[in-house]
This record gives sequence, structure tokens and C-alpha cells, in this order.
Amino acid sequence: MNSDTLNQPVGPTCPVSSFNEWDPLEEVIVGSLDGATIPPYHVTVTLNVPSFTGKLHRLVAGHRFPKWMVKLAQADLDEFIGILKGENIIVRRPDAIKHSARYKTANWSSKGFCVACPRDGYLVIGDEIIEAPMCWRSRHFEGDAYRSLFKEYFNAGARWTSAPRPMLTDDIYDSSYTIPEYGETMRYIVTEFEPVFDAADFVRCGRDLFVTRSNVTNLMGIEWLRRHLGDKYRVHEIPSKCRQPMHIDSTFMPLAPGRVLVNPDYCDIDNLPAALKDWEILVAPRPDPTPGIMNKISMCSAWTSINVLSLDEKKIVVERCQTTLIKQLKDWGFDPIPCNFASYGPFGGAFHCATLDVRRRGTLQNYC
Repeated sequence: MNSDTLNQPVGPTCPVSSFNEWDPLEEVIVGSLDGATIPPYHVTVTLNVPSFTGKLHRLVAGHRFPKWMVKLAQADLDEFIGILKGENIIVRRPDAIKHSARYKTANWSSKGFCVACPRDGYLVIGDEIIEAPMCWRSRHFEGDAYRSLFKEYFNAGARWTSAPRPMLTDDIYDSSYTIPEYGETMRYIVTEFEPVFDAADFVRCGRDLFVTRSNVTNLMGIEWLRRHLGDKYRVHEIPSKCRQPMHIDSTFMPLAPGRVLVNPDYCDIDNLPAALKDWEILVAPRPDPTPGIMNKISMCSAWTSINVLSLDEKKIVVERCQTTLIKQLKDWGFDPIPCNFASYGPFGGAFHCATLDVRRRGTLQNYC
């Protein structure tokens, strides 16, 4: 495996610098539950979540999350933030915005959602912050919560880019979409009408990025990012076997140079990109049951068990109830840090989703 350091300096005063998922984390944006609103009914929401949650969503869409749910999730979030600060990591937070307010464009209207998961909408590549063209109408103005932070980073030397703003007319959605059964040809909610992607469908390994085409990321979106990054980076697609694919970090999670944690249900381990031929493929154990009612109404699959956050090449924050994974990580030579986070699932994700790396101490390298 070639890990030659590339000549990619980042200005010494620039606070934004992150090239992979494992260099020592120094500054991070952590999501917020302020004003969290259940996203309005739409095919991209209801058919992207577990079956029971999808049925429940039709009844409660557009209402504020109950206070008791927010309270439980906030306790987990506070514990997580405490761990990060205890590791001397600078924690930044988005501004509060009114998610329950209805807004409209020339073609549609919607209420908002929340800013629990900054990873979904933003991708940091080196000193550049890239805003993703997300396809959920309820997330169209989510970026307002991050404006003050991004302006601060821009004024300190960071690059700040936005992908083409999607129109999100009915043309981008397959109105006849149904969830494909196993054995059926894969199909997706989003069409190729315009480029759309969630940043959380990409993970970074230096010069190499890995992406999953999904119900929120189309081929045009992948190609837009590939052309935008240019020859300095390589973008590899990892097809998902999940019937409701959304976000790569519950399928394929790089933990350290040459080591990646994979979900055997969603990932075809025998047909990974050739770039990974020298990598150690760590097959994740099946998720342990998550106690409590919040698991039953989560927006996420049980495989958010591997939605972990690496603080460096050894330390990894992992859900406390995933005892089998914690033991396996120790056996693999990592230092897992348990943290309660199951109550965050109804708001869209786990540790990787709930964060956006701002700065990791390292340089751009080849790992593949």
C-alpha cells in the first residue's frame, strides 16, 4: 500500500483541514436538536426509513418532535460532547433556526427537519467545505444554521463551495417507486433529472473517496463531485445491497490507514473496488439489540452500529450497547470509547452522522 505524502500544504492559520476519517481530530461541528421537527410527508422520507417508522411517519409528519424524545436524545448528545471535550477536541455548534416554519419555492412548499446530522449536508476535503445538493425538500434551507460558522471559516482562509442548487421539482423523484425486493433489479427514488447527493454517501481516504449510489445520491451527483475535485482525487463507487440505500457510513466505514469496517449485509465483500486490494477488511459483527422505545421509532437501520467516529487511528467512539462490536474492536487493536447514543436514532443517525470534521491533524496522502 502506497502512503506517500503528497505536496498538499494547508495554510497554517486556516482552521479547516481534513483529508480522511482517522487523523487526530482537533475541531468538529456537532449537530443540534433545537427546534427539531418531524419532516413533512414525502416519498424520500417515508420510503427511506424502517417500515414501522415509515407507517408512523405518515401520521405525525410535520409536527414537532415530542419533548420527551428530545430530552432523551439530548442526554446522549451531551454525553458524546463531553467525551469529545474530554479529548481536548474543539466542539462547534450550528445556530438555532425555526424548522417548523413553512417555506416555499416557485414549485413546492415544505417545513424543515433539524440539524442533528451535519455530515449529511457538508463534505470537508482539505481546506474546502462543500455544500451538498440534498434531495429532501425538508432540508433545502438547513444550511442557514451553519452560515455563521462557514463565514468564520471562510474569513480565516477556508474555501467554501456549493454544488448547483437543486430545483427539487417532481421530475427528480420516481413517482412509481416501490422498495425493491431482494433479487429484483435495484431502483432508486431519485432520477437523473439533476445532480443530487448527500455528503454522508461519501467517505474520505486521502486521495481516494468511496461513495454509494442511493435514494438520496444519484449518478449525476457523483459525477459532479468527481469533476469538481479533478485529477487530484479518485472517486470509487461501492454498490450497496441494501434495498433502501442511504448513506455509506452504515455500510463501509474506514477506521485507520488500510483498515475498513464493513457491513456484510449491505456490502459485497468479494467485489470491492480494486483500490482496496491491499486493505484489511474488518467484517462487522451483527448489531446487538438496542433497548428502549427509541430504537423502535428510529429513522435508521440497526447497522448504524458501525456509524462510529474515529478520534485518531486507535480511539473510536461507539454505541455503548454494541458490546459485541466493542469487544471485536479491542481484538482488532483499537481503543473503543463507549457512549450512549441510541436515543439519537429518530433524529437521523449516530456518531459519524452527528458530526462534521473541521480539522484533523494530517496531510493529503495516498492510501490505496
